[in-house]
Amino acid sequence: MVIRHQPGGVSRSVRVTEQVHHELAELVRGELKDPRVGLVTITGVELTPDYAYATVHFSVLPDDEATVANTLAGLRNAAGFLRSQLGRRVRIHTTPQLRFVHDVSTERGIEMSKLIDEANRRHADD
Repeated sequence: MVIRHQPGGVSRSVRVTEQVHHELAELVRGELKDPRVGLVTITGVELTPDYAYATVHFSVLPDDEATVANTLAGLRNAAGFLRSQLGRRVRIHTTPQLRFVHDVSTERGIEMSKLIDEANRRHADD
């Protein structure tokens, strides 16, 4: 059994995932005309090992429930277009089906920051 290491230490799947992330971010920013898709950031992409599915994590501003729901509807509506454009830009054997998921890590980070600030303020008052 021969184990081959990738030059540079980065596996092909990582490179493909990064390229899919980059291309989707460019497509959403520059090509989508849907008014429901406003200030969207693609925060991450997870590809299945066979590249059949991509889970695309996004954040949106403002981060309220209505905006998230509208943005999600717009992204789901544009999934076919985004997939076809992705197929033209990324050369892999299977262009993945896109599944969009709202990334709540930014929101959680803001909440944690507020809690830390409040704890520090209380500590300073004591």
